Amino acid sequence: MKQSVYFVLFMLLGLWGAFAQKTSKQNTAEEESYVLVDLSYMNDAIFMGRRDSIAAPYLLPSIGYYDKSGLFFDATASYLTSSAEQRVDLFYISGGYLFDGKKWSGGLSGTAYFYNQDSYNVQSEVVADITGLLSYDLKLLELSVYASSYFNKNSSPDLFLGFMVDKPIYAMNRKLLIDPKFSVFAGSQYFYQEYYTTSRLGNRKGQGNGQGGTTTTEVVTNVEIAEASEFNVLNLEFGLPVHYQHKHFIFSFTPTWAFPQTPATLTTDDGVYEEDLKNVFYWSAGISYWFKTKKN
Repeated sequence: MKQSVYFVLFMLLGLWGAFAQKTSKQNTAEEESYVLVDLSYMNDAIFMGRRDSIAAPYLLPSIGYYDKSGLFFDATASYLTSSAEQRVDLFYISGGYLFDGKKWSGGLSGTAYFYNQDSYNVQSEVVADITGLLSYDLKLLELSVYASSYFNKNSSPDLFLGFMVDKPIYAMNRKLLIDPKFSVFAGSQYFYQEYYTTSRLGNRKGQGNGQGGTTTTEVVTNVEIAEASEFNVLNLEFGLPVHYQHKHFIFSFTPTWAFPQTPATLTTDDGVYEEDLKNVFYWSAGISYWFKTKKN
């Protein structure tokens, strides 16, 4: 049985342009073109192990078309569901090409991000990314390499590289998939410097209340991260995606443990200090429905 829908959501959900960890789901449509509709919930926005001091839980409806040639297009809205703020915080569109062979699978995608001006998401200054993924099936394990360039509003683009090892485990006549995986990600931190300048240190954008109250800030605290241009290991991550397929429905749950690396050394108007990175557990859950675009 092919793994293209599993692979599609691996490419499109997680290292989530906007959020990190692209998960995977399985397709019974095999060589047919299909439409995939998904509704997911993520309890916090985490990217490269980084997050805001205020949780950003999202409800994520999406719809995508996946052609049998490998070409695809996907659109997703991210609705912020926190008690303090509720709004469409992000809308992003992706397109690209995927392939899935006997041993090799992979793809190339481009994503454009449209954040609400009040967003305090750690990626809120990112406007686009180009991402590539290549995987090889060793039967015992599957090895993947990831490369991506993220483009920021007011600074240089970031380059990220990743290495992932996972072990798909099937049960219940291949309807149930448990896929433990370990990932290592490295890259620069220009996105993080922009985020600190606009959000983390009280420079909340627009009229948002990311710190729990309505604020309007005109004086911006200048922030420089010493490691922004350096290429360092940023995050170690262990995930345990679980997927169950019933006919055209796919139910998923993904708990993830992130162990951020390389704390930023921040220079501000008030002095120099090193941030205190902490390990974080987060999770996502969702339901998907796929259908062929042409009847047999």
